[in-house]
Amino acid sequence: MAAIITLLLVGLSVGLGNFAASVAIGLGGVNKSLRLRIALVFGLFETGMPIIGLIIGQKVASELGRNANIIGGLLLGATGIYLIVSSLKQTDDNKVSQASQGWSKLLIAGLSLSVDNLIIGFGLGTHHQSLLLSALVIGVTSVCLSLLGLEIGNKLNSKIEEYSELFSGVILILVGVLIGLKIL
Repeated sequence: MAAIITLLLVGLSVGLGNFAASVAIGLGGVNKSLRLRIALVFGLFETGMPIIGLIIGQKVASELGRNANIIGGLLLGATGIYLIVSSLKQTDDNKVSQASQGWSKLLIAGLSLSVDNLIIGFGLGTHHQSLLLSALVIGVTSVCLSLLGLEIGNKLNSKIEEYSELFSGVILILVGVLIGLKIL
């Protein structure tokens, strides 16, 4: 049960990054076809990067021994802090505008928005999470939050983007602390 809670919290945190970018893209107005492409690309990257990190983390965890949880927790917490600082600096504006300008720019935006998820996956890997379950939870959460962000982006102002990034960072810090203390 704790594993599923951990994955749901991380999936929510990872998906909120997509949600924020999707809201910003949705504010500019996008058609149905572009909405689907954005959700799929963001979902693939947001799922793939943590899985790569998870595989690496699982391989390295045995070498780290008893310190694996602490290191994984610290990495998740540090990523959360990075997300909070990044959202306060508004550094993703260029990535967001790229996403609506064709496949190649959409792929670049998806990759650049998900690089930090490699570290998140590494942290989960040191916690020995199931690869299949992680992929399923993170992927479904990311795609759903992307679609939701695109839909409500047309109806809301840009403040929700800032708050979702902050919330995402806080969740990652919380999960990092809980994993580091071996509560999750």
